[in-house]
Amino acid sequence: MDTVGDRLRALRNSVHFSQKAIAGLLGVTQSAINRYESNESEPVFRIILWYADYFDVSMDYLFCRTDKPQGKLYHYEPSGMREKMKDKREWEQFIEACFEPGTPMNEKLKQTILGMAGDEKA
Repeated sequence: MDTVGDRLRALRNSVHFSQKAIAGLLGVTQSAINRYESNESEPVFRIILWYADYFDVSMDYLFCRTDKPQGKLYHYEPSGMREKMKDKREWEQFIEACFEPGTPMNEKLKQTILGMAGDEKA
């Protein structure tokens, strides 16, 4: 099982940087990077955040909560939303009232919202 240190080392190695090079970018010592990578000490939040931004990976990935560098992707749907959106005609009327008729984005926005409600056409 990977550790935070393993992830930090793998990211550094993926760009062929030395510990000294990463340390220079972070403004810390090479020995600090070595301690993080060998799990002798835990990096502070600023360091973890830098790795996430620099290597474009998620915090979930760095903290070994997922093996996907982009992190866990969540799909949030408010409780009961699908149930509340079953009457398509009622929702179409609501959506029509929300958007100014005749505008270029009107139809696209309506279709997107209906698609979120589970309409197969969107």
